[in-house]
Amino acid sequence: MSEVFVGVDVSKDRLDVHVLPQGQAFAVARTPAGLSDLIDTIAPLGPYLVALEASGGLESVVVAALAGAGIPVVALNPRQIRDFARATGKLAKTDALDAAAIARFAEAVRPEPRPLASEDAKALAELITRRRQVIEMLVAERNRRRLVQAARVRKSIDRIVAALEKQLAELDRDIASRVRESPIWREKEEILKSTPGVGDQTARTLIAALPELGELDRRQIAALAGVAPINRDSGKMRGKRAIAGGRADVRCALYMAALVGVRCNPVLKAYYQRLRAAGKAPKVAIVAAMRKLLTILNAMLKTKTVWNGA
Repeated sequence: MSEVFVGVDVSKDRLDVHVLPQGQAFAVARTPAGLSDLIDTIAPLGPYLVALEASGGLESVVVAALAGAGIPVVALNPRQIRDFARATGKLAKTDALDAAAIARFAEAVRPEPRPLASEDAKALAELITRRRQVIEMLVAERNRRRLVQAARVRKSIDRIVAALEKQLAELDRDIASRVRESPIWREKEEILKSTPGVGDQTARTLIAALPELGELDRRQIAALAGVAPINRDSGKMRGKRAIAGGRADVRCALYMAALVGVRCNPVLKAYYQRLRAAGKAPKVAIVAAMRKLLTILNAMLKTKTVWNGA
C-alpha cells in the first residue's frame, strides 16, 4: 500500500487539502466542525504525514487538533514550499495549488514531525517575542529622540519611552515568574546560567525558542538553531561557508552570549583567540564561538550537569 501524504493550506476561513498519491482535493471550514470533518476524512487513510505551512499562528489550532487525533503532523516554513514549487515549475499560486505543493514537498522531503509545544511553552515564547519587540521599539524611540530639537516632540518621545520601559519591566517579571513556577524550566535555567556568558534572557530565550536543546546531537541542534556552516562548493571551486536558516531569536541570543563569553568564559575565550591567531576574521570566530557554546549547553542539559570549566 502506498504511503499517504496530506498537504493543508491554512487561511483565515478555510483549509484547502490535497491527498497524495490519490490526488484527492477538498476544502473544509476552519471551524471546529470543519476540523472534525478533516480528521474523519484523512484518519482512515492512515497518513504517513500531514504537512501545513506556518501561517502566523493560524495553523496552531489545526496542528493541535490533528496531533490530538494521533495523526503525524508538521508545520513547515512557507519559503521552503514556494522554493519547492518554483523548482518543480509550479509558478501559479492559489490555495488549492499551495495545498498540492505542500503535499508533494512532504512526499519528497519527508520532514520529521515534532512534538507540540505545551500551552505554557507557547505562552513563554510569546512573552519572549513581545519582550524583543518592546526593546526594538525602545531603541527606535531613543534614536528618534537624538534627532529632534523641539521640546514638545522630545516630551512626547519621553512619555512613550517611559511607557515602554514600564512594559519591559512587567514582561521581565512575568517571564521570570513563569520560569520559576516550572520545576523543569527552573532546573534548565540554573544549568544554562551556570555557564559564564549566559544570563537570564539568553537562558529563557533558549528554554522558550529551542526546547529541543539537550535532546538532539550537536550537529542536529546546530542546524536547528541556524549556526551550522553551509557548504557552497561547485567543481573545483570552494565557496565561503556561511550560516543560514534556523531560528533567528535563538541566533541573536547566542550571538550576545558569545560576545560576552569570549571575554569572560575561559573555554570560549581560548577557542576564540586560537581562531583569531589562525587568521580567522572576527565575525567568523564569533560564529564558531556561538556554535561551540551551543554544543556545550546542549551537552550540559543532556547530562543535567552545571558548568565545570572543562
